[in-house]
Amino acid sequence: MMGLAMTSITLDTLASSCLNIERTGHGPPILALHGFSGNLSSWDSFSEAAQSEFSLITLDILGHGNSDSPNNPELYGMENTVKALGELLDKLDISHVHWLGYSMGGRIALAAGILLNKRTLSVTLESSSPGFATPEERETRIISDESLADKIEAEGIPAFVDYWEALPLWASQVRLPDTVKQKLRLQRLKNNPVGLANSLRSIGTGAQPSFHDRLGQLQAPALFIAGEEDEKFVDISQQMHGVLTNSQLIIVKESGHTVHLEQPDTFNQTVLGFLRAVNDSNIPEVQTGSQPNR
Repeated sequence: MMGLAMTSITLDTLASSCLNIERTGHGPPILALHGFSGNLSSWDSFSEAAQSEFSLITLDILGHGNSDSPNNPELYGMENTVKALGELLDKLDISHVHWLGYSMGGRIALAAGILLNKRTLSVTLESSSPGFATPEERETRIISDESLADKIEAEGIPAFVDYWEALPLWASQVRLPDTVKQKLRLQRLKNNPVGLANSLRSIGTGAQPSFHDRLGQLQAPALFIAGEEDEKFVDISQQMHGVLTNSQLIIVKESGHTVHLEQPDTFNQTVLGFLRAVNDSNIPEVQTGSQPNR
């Protein structure tokens, strides 16, 4: 890859824990955030497509991949995570950034776009959400995630990966080439049980603050992407798109939750087209309630 550099960065916000990051390419910066149990290699295809036009910063989120997995769950919380990303940008001497996030990473990207709005060029969310709208939904998920966290710590990563891969959410991945599925499994197996458990407890969808009422504070252009077969996140993406005027919504056919894996060419072209338009200050205003592209 062009300009490839991998390093470990110590952050005060994370009590001197280290994040493993990788930088590639040249141009306006994109900071890409993977999903739960993933790592920075989730963005390999996008990195290849983007590196001639953009500088891509990928990282292993705290508790994932080769980043540290501290025992203190409070370090993993959403607001602390966003503060850590701000500190990371300072250390990399980056003033403004395009946020790109998938699933859990998308929830973080949305929070960063709102809480670090003055440093945000755009926000792209793939198969993600602003959290739960009601306390009841949050409480139900907190109980579920706590149970799964206990299971991970008691049974270990291989047993968790077997359980995780069997979830209906991933049904559309049956069409993926065997090499891609094997890479995905090996990626998940590299995780630390303490890291995944604490991530669930502190930055899971239930544990994180709800950003439903704060969506209107997102001032930067936004792009929402969902796979047509992932009906839950199609609905969520439509709802978020409906709140914002300066947003676009793309529903990708023949794809489920992991659009970047299931339809990588469409994903890469869509995101890069959006980012080029943002950089050219030529994003069209999309009226609230407009229909998604199909």
